[in-house]
Amino acid sequence: MKTETIEDFYRIKFDRLPGNLNQETGHFNVFRLEDCHGPNARPVNYSRRDFYKISLIRGRNRYHYADKSVEISGSTLMFFNPNIPYTWESLSEDKTGFFCIFSKSFFTEKIRGGLGDLPMYAPGGSPAYKLDADQDKHVSSIFLKMLEEINSDYAFKMDLIRNYVTEITHFALKSRPTETLYHHPDAKSRITAVFTELLERQFPIERPGQRLTMRSAKDYAEQLAVHVNHLNRAIKESTGKTTTLLIAERLTSEAKALLKHTNWNISEIAYSLGFEDPAHFNNFFKKHTLLTPSRFRNNQAA
Repeated sequence: MKTETIEDFYRIKFDRLPGNLNQETGHFNVFRLEDCHGPNARPVNYSRRDFYKISLIRGRNRYHYADKSVEISGSTLMFFNPNIPYTWESLSEDKTGFFCIFSKSFFTEKIRGGLGDLPMYAPGGSPAYKLDADQDKHVSSIFLKMLEEINSDYAFKMDLIRNYVTEITHFALKSRPTETLYHHPDAKSRITAVFTELLERQFPIERPGQRLTMRSAKDYAEQLAVHVNHLNRAIKESTGKTTTLLIAERLTSEAKALLKHTNWNISEIAYSLGFEDPAHFNNFFKKHTLLTPSRFRNNQAA
């Protein structure tokens, strides 16, 4: 799973790149949520981004952020950063609000020790801030000022917009972050649920050129921004199985499906599942099924 770049963001949302993408001062843009999340909008993939994002979202929504799942109703101010993978899903039809995206270089002057030192961006920090009606009105007014300035001819508009982003940040710091977690009874269950989602997002393999890239517990721990030992303990205590075994079982299941339902040769299947050498794939498949890939395919055809 690759990191989503700012270029990817524009291609996914708008099928085009803006003309000001490579500004020396760093990139910034601001949007109304309803302009980007209509009925035909693509789902938000669980991945890292190489940019920061601040969102004001109304309605009932669920966020998956590192090993946490947060469900909130009403108005929520969310802070996302390049170090933590995330996704969100709307649980209601009334998706309105605002969001802005910006590169790290957009802030030419540091905020205290840097963006990464702020609580909402720190590892293990809480990114969600629930807003009441008056707070929603205040934050909305700042986003509206951003929208007005981004379309203006004012020579120093980016300096002014930086002040608006900083204002929202300090407004959140003066508030208490939301800690309402979704229906996972404990942290182990949460991280297991997010690991499972991340694993499943790699499948199905639909073409020979498509390649699975995350095949080890370490790969998933890096994506989830947790230590691999923490991931392994959570998975083992929640499922009774090791992380490695769960990955192997899912790989085996996909291998069986490809052998049964495609005419790809063994080398193509091995490559698509992340094996550098068909012999390694043969050994892996036989270990978990007691059959070679060729024997399994022949048995299915018989």
